[in-house]
Amino acid sequence: MITQSINGISYRLRTAHDLSWLSNFGRVFSVIDETGSGCICFGVESSEGRYFFKIAGAYTIEGEVSPAESVTALKNAVQIYRDLAHPSLITLRDSFQHNDLYAAVFDWVDGQGLFDHWNFDKYAAENITPPYQRFKKLPIDKRLNAVSDIISFLENTAEKGYVACDFYDGSLIYDFDRDKLTICDIDFFRKAPVVNSVGEDYWGTKRLKAPEEYIRGAVIDEVTNVFTLGAIIFDIFGSFSDTDIAERYEKCAFIPCSRDKWELSDAAYKVILRAVSPEREQRYMSISAFAEHFRNALNK
Repeated sequence: MITQSINGISYRLRTAHDLSWLSNFGRVFSVIDETGSGCICFGVESSEGRYFFKIAGAYTIEGEVSPAESVTALKNAVQIYRDLAHPSLITLRDSFQHNDLYAAVFDWVDGQGLFDHWNFDKYAAENITPPYQRFKKLPIDKRLNAVSDIISFLENTAEKGYVACDFYDGSLIYDFDRDKLTICDIDFFRKAPVVNSVGEDYWGTKRLKAPEEYIRGAVIDEVTNVFTLGAIIFDIFGSFSDTDIAERYEKCAFIPCSRDKWELSDAAYKVILRAVSPEREQRYMSISAFAEHFRNALNK
């Protein structure tokens, strides 16, 4: 591992790679160098505003794919961001090739990632409340507004013929000053039809994956996304211990909390419980159908 810097901002790579050209776009003020996607990300400020540069093609310290694979993935993702443009989705501004690197440029979003694993050690060492725990302490109505934005985005995803893949709390940024949710990192979304081609290592966290996301050859579709949405909502309004979360990893299965550890109504609990049914045919068949039942349950 080597350490380099731009404008006094240090970043780490497995091997040296010249990224000084970023200074041509403005002042680098932030970096994320521990993503599994093989991309390294920078915040860049110019006279025109603040932007988020996502760069593929370098050997990153946590990259789970080769630089060439990361470039291909990011190029494919650019079209996904264009197709799924939505008020709650981070805005893509530009994309371009730079030698062996590829960059996608987004508007900068103020806020904190709700699963920023690269900061976990810092939170523990400095006794800081992680953003997700801070989010969980917000009033119910503010969290419901955030959930409404997620539902709207996933409805848009389905309407555009896409399937959400690798969608989890790490795809969410929350601005606590403005109470605004932004969705990011949808690089692995795919046009339907989608089939699990890799088996149990299919993209996504074991904290939230549907059963079919462990089965090679299984269909991944809107019904899968209903499960994902239900699991995310369970995490937002349910109480789970560290042991509970560890059990999900151990058993490779999402496990709902009991009713007494659920903040919303009985009716809402039943709706979310149906959404995360291990049996696909027991779930809602679309995000819109789920949304209708969830809204009705909240209004009871």
